[in-house]
Amino acid sequence: MPPRRSTWAWRLTHFLLSLLRPFVCRLQVEGWENIPGEGGYILTCNHTMGPDYLVIGYLAPRQVYFMVKAELIELNRWLGSYLRSAGCFPVRRGDGDLGAIQHAIDLVRGGQVLGMFPEGTRSRSGQLQRGRSGAAYVAIRAQVPVVPAVVINSEAIVRRSNWWNFKLRPLVTVRVGEPLWPPQDPEDRRGLRAFTREIMQATAALLPAQLGEVQEVEEL
Repeated sequence: MPPRRSTWAWRLTHFLLSLLRPFVCRLQVEGWENIPGEGGYILTCNHTMGPDYLVIGYLAPRQVYFMVKAELIELNRWLGSYLRSAGCFPVRRGDGDLGAIQHAIDLVRGGQVLGMFPEGTRSRSGQLQRGRSGAAYVAIRAQVPVVPAVVINSEAIVRRSNWWNFKLRPLVTVRVGEPLWPPQDPEDRRGLRAFTREIMQATAALLPAQLGEVQEVEEL
């Protein structure tokens, strides 16, 4: 069932995903008890070539709001309207979009769940990339926890060619770590970098060893 307090577009999306899931993949979830029952928080995730955002959003007990590149929302009026209704909001990457960042802060301050990918871009190899400080920045400004999570093997969903073979559905694993609380000083740049590194280390610990080597962090 979709979350109770979710938008009509996300309820529709959740319903369609529920119909497709038995034919597309098998899901395994570990550490879901670490998800806060109430209050705003940031759900971070690794970013691969698979539909990790759909997997993590589908499983979350509350609707997850995601930043989406503005080009996608502006591509088509109907698509943009649907994405906004499903909880997505635009961000102009590389431009220091302060409006999108403030909207993210307001969301979690208001008790919503914000989904973010600290790597910023997708990893073609599945290897954890350099972490950026966006999630840490929002968490520090809003004073909400970050819940690190990973989706493993979602790339197999889009690579799969033998859709007719029900027995060969790929196993997709979702792992969730314990909440991480941010430092309190929003002006401390060292604290920002340290918290970004902490998020990436917690993410790496959830991944298979060959994928979880932590790279140097990168500030906004």
